[in-house]
Amino acid sequence: MAHIVDTYVGKKIRQRRWLIGMTQQQLAELVGIKFQQIQKYETGANRVSASRLWDIAGALGVPVSAFFEGVPDAEEPAPTQQCAIPHDLLEDKEAVELVRSYYAIPESQRRRLFELARVLSDVA
Repeated sequence: MAHIVDTYVGKKIRQRRWLIGMTQQQLAELVGIKFQQIQKYETGANRVSASRLWDIAGALGVPVSAFFEGVPDAEEPAPTQQCAIPHDLLEDKEAVELVRSYYAIPESQRRRLFELARVLSDVA
């Protein structure tokens, strides 16, 4: 059984990869391994060594510490859901695609879109 931290680090790798629009194959090539190994890291099936995590962080453009931000405490119960927002928003591919698309819009238009979204959510 995978350790909770290994699973968490794998999820953070996947989230960052999705967020920047990189495939497992592309990440694997940058790091010098097979994409199947990336799959195993992302699911927590295989533990990522420190040196490999260093390489992955460099390929994804984040510090190694980014993969440990918010690591859940195994002793703490998970917070309950009070609304329709997923517990881990970046695990939702649609949400990641929405964020990616949002930042592709010029900044002046992004602000107007943000205000429109806020008004629509208030009406809903």
